[in-house]
Amino acid sequence: MNKVVLLERIQQQLEQTLQIATEAAMRAYNTATDDENVAENKYDTFALEASYLAHGQAQRVAECKDDISAYQHLFASMPIQQDTVVVGHLVTLEDHDGNVKHVFLGPAAGGLKFMIDGQNVIIVTPTSPFGEALLGRNIDEEVDIHISNNVIWFDVISIK
Repeated sequence: MNKVVLLERIQQQLEQTLQIATEAAMRAYNTATDDENVAENKYDTFALEASYLAHGQAQRVAECKDDISAYQHLFASMPIQQDTVVVGHLVTLEDHDGNVKHVFLGPAAGGLKFMIDGQNVIIVTPTSPFGEALLGRNIDEEVDIHISNNVIWFDVISIK
């Protein structure tokens, strides 16, 4: 699996998400500040609700920018060693049934999924249960992931 292609796709997705969030924030801001939306009585809360939405959308834009910044810092200092799983590694796992799972341990944007070279890759962060379990693992080491009342076991097959 080509890690460079994955990193390019992550960057593209984050930029696209930022663009969508920015457009939504502008629409919410314009709605909140439109003269036609001035309250006509004390029960007319449309403008107030629109201002709450605009604030939330602005926070989303800030989060998107933080995600992009986190990946830019990661790109500038990608891990070279491939013995132990750290942020920036693409990890291939295998469960006890022989099913293979590809996981990228990223600094942000956990949950994003990509199809690279015909294989699914999911981003997990170090703060997630999955990412926390992967950190510091070595090849051929077993990883146990606790999700609600279930435990899933994986073997680390490769680290890139």
